[in-house]
Amino acid sequence: MMSGSSPPPPSLPAGGGSFFRGYTKLCKGLAVILLLVHLVVQLFPSAVTYLALIPARTIPFAWNLITAGYVEQTIPGAIISIIGLLLFGKLLEPLWGSKELSKFIFIVNFSTSACVFITAIVLYYITQQEIYLYTPLSGFYGVLSGLLVGIKQLLPDQELNLFVLKLKAKWIPSLVALISIVVSFFIKDLMSYLPVLLFGIYMSWIYLRYFQKRVETGLKGDPSEEFSFSSFFPEFLRPTLDPIASILHRLLCGRSERSDARGQTLDSSPLPGSDSIEANRRRERGQRALEQRLAEKLAAVRNSEGTSLDAADKV
Repeated sequence: MMSGSSPPPPSLPAGGGSFFRGYTKLCKGLAVILLLVHLVVQLFPSAVTYLALIPARTIPFAWNLITAGYVEQTIPGAIISIIGLLLFGKLLEPLWGSKELSKFIFIVNFSTSACVFITAIVLYYITQQEIYLYTPLSGFYGVLSGLLVGIKQLLPDQELNLFVLKLKAKWIPSLVALISIVVSFFIKDLMSYLPVLLFGIYMSWIYLRYFQKRVETGLKGDPSEEFSFSSFFPEFLRPTLDPIASILHRLLCGRSERSDARGQTLDSSPLPGSDSIEANRRRERGQRALEQRLAEKLAAVRNSEGTSLDAADKV
């Protein structure tokens, strides 16, 4: 039963049957692609050579930078990716729209693969170990971690029940990164997934922070303090991280800030309170969409219960 004191977390269904409802066409289509590619790899193992990211062969097989993200080589990986895509997409697509979500997935997938490729080449030249050149790297985890960053941006204060823990959505990407780093020290096979996860988080933040166009204002990015780079870390580390992050900020958007007079002062500093106002608008928009979705689920459950009672009366 659903508690009347607080709404259920957005990743959980309101009723048993509603778990299978509400998924968007885009996410269902991508889930089918993930499943089909996984079946192809299982039936024809040699397909990994052409679809996964193998740094030594990326130059002739450049399409690997795109296809590698959709190749799940293990059954657990395919299950996690499909379920994660459906659940996270059901939260984000109503807020972003299908076009923006598909654009986000493409950019994060491609940029993550490019960063992993460059990292593998650099590690090879440093260590001279060919394992960095010939290990097939693939998986949808970069996009999944990027979708978590999107949830952090839109619904930062939404509480999710994770077994015995109650955790705000804004801390989920950081927790995933921390757990992945710790686990990779004990399970060496997971080490190949670590760069994909970390670059997925970072590149999605770069895109959302500096490049995503906001329809309501016509501006790009999210300059709010609640979505700064240091917001991914505990508060005691932020004074150390903020000066480092400011260098990247100046490189990426210093020139555009000087040329854009909308909502900014002449010295490129935002008008007082503009960041917090924009963040509040985004949170309110996310909360409205969440409440509407929960109300629709509740209505569907009540309708199904009423139908079953009518059938019982007729009997």
